[in-house]
Amino acid sequence: MRIRRLDKSEVDAPTGEIYDHFMKVRGNVPNMFRTVAHRPEILRTMIAHFRAVMETGTIGPKLKELVIVRTSQLNHCEY
Repeated sequence: MRIRRLDKSEVDAPTGEIYDHFMKVRGNVPNMFRTVAHRPEILRTMIAHFRAVMETGTIGPKLKELVIVRTSQLNHCEY
């Protein structure tokens, strides 16, 4: 059984604002966040963690994304 990803039309207003932020910044809403949107309270804590990792520090976000992708490849992660 798989948990389906929620579209913006299926989420509450605060979650919709999170979707809007991702669309503005990235051009998409990552599937992991669309799936966790079934539990908005958990989504908000994930977003806080994600932003702390991606939006702070001395390494730029593009390099961080590349590190994430490469780590996934090395771990044979399909996502």
